[in-house]
Amino acid sequence: MSLNSRYEGFSTKAVHAGEEPDFREGATGDVVVPIHLSTTYARQKVTVPTAGYEYVRTQNPTRRALEIKLASLENAKYGLAFSCGLAAETTVLLSLLYPGDHLIAFDDLYGGTKRLFDKIFGPLGMDVSYVDASDPGRVDGAVRPATKLVWIETPSNPLLKMSDIKAIATITRRRGLILVVDNTFLSPYFQKPLDLGADIAVHSSTKYLGGHSDVLGGAVMLNSDRLYERLQYHQNAIGAVLSPFDSYLTLRGVKTLALRMEQHRKNALDIAHYLEQHPKVSKVIYPGLKSHPQYRLARSQTTGAGGVLSFEIKGAVADAEHFLESLKIVALAESLGGVESLIELPSVMTHASVDKEVREKIGITDTLIRMSAGVEDVKDLISDLEQAFKQL
Repeated sequence: MSLNSRYEGFSTKAVHAGEEPDFREGATGDVVVPIHLSTTYARQKVTVPTAGYEYVRTQNPTRRALEIKLASLENAKYGLAFSCGLAAETTVLLSLLYPGDHLIAFDDLYGGTKRLFDKIFGPLGMDVSYVDASDPGRVDGAVRPATKLVWIETPSNPLLKMSDIKAIATITRRRGLILVVDNTFLSPYFQKPLDLGADIAVHSSTKYLGGHSDVLGGAVMLNSDRLYERLQYHQNAIGAVLSPFDSYLTLRGVKTLALRMEQHRKNALDIAHYLEQHPKVSKVIYPGLKSHPQYRLARSQTTGAGGVLSFEIKGAVADAEHFLESLKIVALAESLGGVESLIELPSVMTHASVDKEVREKIGITDTLIRMSAGVEDVKDLISDLEQAFKQL
C-alpha cells in the first residue's frame, strides 16, 4: 500500500490516490474504483494468485484502493482498513502485546477503548497504567521493564486534552517502546502523528474519514515493514476486515475530507466563542480557543483544532439532559465527524462504561456535554443551542 509520490497536495491525494484509471487492454478506465464483491479469485497457475489476490478476507481490490488512499493522507507507507475502529485497536494489541506486557495509556480515552483494555485484554494478562499524557513526564515516569507500548488520543475524548506527540515519541524511542496515536478527532487533514514521530496512527473511519454517518470502519497507518507484516498477518487471521461496499463508501467520503474539515473547524470555533459568552455555561473546552491551556501546543502540532468541542452547563445532570432533549437541529446521538451536528452526554452515553469514580477523577462531570459541529449554517446551529438554553 505504498504512497503514490505523484501527488503532493492533500486534496489531490484524497481524490486520486488509489483510484487511478486503468487503461490497460480490456480495462474500462473507471474514474471511481468499482465495488469488487467476489469472495474468491480464479487463477491460471496453481501457485500464482491472479494479480496477487487469493481470497476476499486476505485482500480485495476496493479495500486495497482505500488503504492506498488512507496511507497517502497520513504520509504513511502502509494502510490497513478494518471492520470498525475497535477491530483496528484489537488487532494492534493482539499483534504487538503478550500476556504480562504493560501498556501506558492516556487517562482520558474513548470509553470503548478503555473497556477493551480493561474488560477484554486485562483478564488476558495485559497490564494497563492510565496517566495524564498531557504531561510527557508522567508517561516517562510510568515506564516499567514490562512496558511495550504507549497509547494516546490527542485531542483526548471527551476532555480535548492535547499530548505533545514529538516529546512522547522521543521518550518511546529512547525506551524502545511503540507509540500509537488515535488520530480520529483531527483526521490526517489537521494532524499527522507519523510525521511527529508516532509509530502507528489509528482511526475510527466511521467518523471524519467516512464523514456521513453511514459507514462503520477503522484504519491503521504506519511506516514500519516489520509492524505492517505483523498487523496484516493478524488482520487476515482474525478476519477483522472492511467489506468491499463499506470500503467504497469510505473512499467516497474521503474525497471531500479537506472541504468538510474546514467547515467543521469554522463552525466549532464560532460555536465555542458563542458558548464562552453564555451565562448558563460554566466551561468551554476547544483547542482552537486561546483559553485552552494547551493552545500553543495545539497550534504547533496541528493545522486546525477540528470539529469537536466540549462544554459544561450550570446545574445538575437533569438540566443537561433537558437541554439536550430540547434541541431541534443538533441530533442527540453518539458518534461524531458526520456532516450533521451531533451532541451527547458522555457520563451516560459514550463513557457510561467508565466507572463514575474514574470519570470524576479525570474531569468528566455529569454536566459535561460533547458536541460534534457539522457543516450546516452555523447561525442555525447557534439558534438551536440558544432556544434549548431558554428551556432551562
